Amino acid sequence: MIACADSERDALLAAAAYLDKKMREIHGTGKVIGTERCAIMAGLNIANELLDLRGRGGMSPDAQQKLRFLQTKIDAALRLDAPSLQ
Repeated sequence: MIACADSERDALLAAAAYLDKKMREIHGTGKVIGTERCAIMAGLNIANELLDLRGRGGMSPDAQQKLRFLQTKIDAALRLDAPSLQ
């Protein structure tokens, strides 16, 4: 479980659901094998979506703040899980 403020819980759950959806889409193609590889590909795809939005000016300051928060939480979770990936 990832710790977060109660006010950020819904955003974190939504982000986790979105990431899960993207990972399942990638896994469903049969072209990428392994949870870690699917997670990396999903992360890259989501980052690309973000960059597209930023390029069009489509991201609100509130959304940017929530995204930074989620990036921090994801980074922390990956650091905690890193030993099991080796």
